[in-house]
Amino acid sequence: MTLTQLNAFVLVARLGSVRAAASALGVSESAVSQAITALRQDLGDQLVTRSQAGMTLTPGGTRLLGTASQIVVLGAEAHAAVRAAQGAPEQLRVVASSTFAEFVAGPLMEAFRRRFPGAVDITTGVAAADELGVLIANRLADVAIGPGVTGEQELPVVSEPVFKYRLVVVGRGGTAAQSRPRGPARQWRWLVDPSGTDPGSETARLLRRLGVADSNIGMFQNHTAAWAAAADGAGVAPAIEHLVSHQLRRGELSLIDLPGLPVEECWYATLLERERRSIAASALRRFLGTPEAMQLMRSPAAGVPPSRFKPPVYVTIWS
Repeated sequence: MTLTQLNAFVLVARLGSVRAAASALGVSESAVSQAITALRQDLGDQLVTRSQAGMTLTPGGTRLLGTASQIVVLGAEAHAAVRAAQGAPEQLRVVASSTFAEFVAGPLMEAFRRRFPGAVDITTGVAAADELGVLIANRLADVAIGPGVTGEQELPVVSEPVFKYRLVVVGRGGTAAQSRPRGPARQWRWLVDPSGTDPGSETARLLRRLGVADSNIGMFQNHTAAWAAAADGAGVAPAIEHLVSHQLRRGELSLIDLPGLPVEECWYATLLERERRSIAASALRRFLGTPEAMQLMRSPAAGVPPSRFKPPVYVTIWS
């Protein structure tokens, strides 16, 4: 039995699939499967079984989950303690929803880094909504920014609101008649970034509410590409209103009027409970409430000179 095997088991149990666990760890699915197989052989129990409803824990797996989670946490704390004893900079691992990572994470982390030059080693990553709380609870990340984590997941984390925004739908620029496609919204061509496949994202919730079929959804590498295609008349795209304000003012995009829009949403900071947070995580949480951070979330392009801007590193998560 190894720490790697227990980590893989906890993530499979929490996220519900080998694929999700592999994505969270940044390894192949076969690596996770091999770790689970070795743990099964060592303990003489299947631990998790596959059914139509997904992964189900055996009685032995249910009992193991609590203990395994504690061991994983202790392993992460031991690693942090050794780094501190060696005088290494404190690690701050931040994961965020794809929208936040694309537009806000880079300028925000650069501004935070300037407050602690050389004292904090910051890495950023992108994670799905249902991964955020699990990654924090298992010490694979220190701060998660995006949708809040609900109490249904029963994780030792807290989600605190940090910034409210409005979700809108945009199309090509012009008059309302020119920009609005014909027919009901569910039949339009919808242009989305990869968060459209994340069931917990605001984009996916909107598409479900409108009854949009997969055949009417076009996937793009990021929001910027989806909005550019919408400006060219290829379809309509969900957007965060303040992040497309420049395109709206220039007439490149137009707001599409739909019942129930705009939708009020919020970015949350998800962390461990206050007494268990690292010093760097606590410092970042305080920074998120400052006027400087609020301005960067409201207008990220205005916060950092181009010569100093460092884009976020797009990884799923660390091994």
